Amino acid sequence: MLMNAVSVEADDVVAKLRSYIEDGGYKPGDRLESERELIVRLDVTRARLRKALDALEHEGAIWRHVGKGTFIASPSVGSGPSNLSILSQQVTPVQLMRARQALEPAIAREAALHASEEAVRQLKECRDRATNAPTWDEYEAQDDNFHRTLAEATDNVLLLSLFDHLNAVRRAVAWNNVVRQSERPARTHSSFSEHDTIVAAIEARDPKAAQAAMRTHLGSVAARLFGEA
Repeated sequence: MLMNAVSVEADDVVAKLRSYIEDGGYKPGDRLESERELIVRLDVTRARLRKALDALEHEGAIWRHVGKGTFIASPSVGSGPSNLSILSQQVTPVQLMRARQALEPAIAREAALHASEEAVRQLKECRDRATNAPTWDEYEAQDDNFHRTLAEATDNVLLLSLFDHLNAVRRAVAWNNVVRQSERPARTHSSFSEHDTIVAAIEARDPKAAQAAMRTHLGSVAARLFGEA
């Protein structure tokens, strides 16, 4: 009887957390409050909250990154958490980067063809937030938002879903720790000018230039990470 009571209580916290997310108007990529804030808002213990977070992460509703926080996942990614877990264990960082190089230049091309003026405006905002990020962690979060906003700009739900699945694997793949020599990216960080070039090509409605700019950008990222283009 005690075990059943504990199970019901755990289910209640999961339901409470799920309702909190649904009622809060969170979108994919949004960051949830800290555990300390959620404990107060939901009136639960830390242990119960962490079990609820574990349950939602297993469902694929959220994803967590040590040092960055808890984020809302795309609904389309939540359909197969066990498959995602298995896939992430089979994919190496190099393979993941090559998959990005295959998909994201095509996404940039489609964005140049179909992005609305509002989508271009949002893309510029994401670019600027990444450029002005005060820390590496914040830069990486804003860089993630930039790439997803670019996928949204294609106005193609299937391409967005493919991007979200690829991005979910990217978050789950084990990366080696990168030693940072500074608190934030230098103003000369190559990604800043590369983002500028991508945005300019999309705003100019130049699909070939957008595709080439994204290919160059991801090649630069690969070179920094693995010493290859």
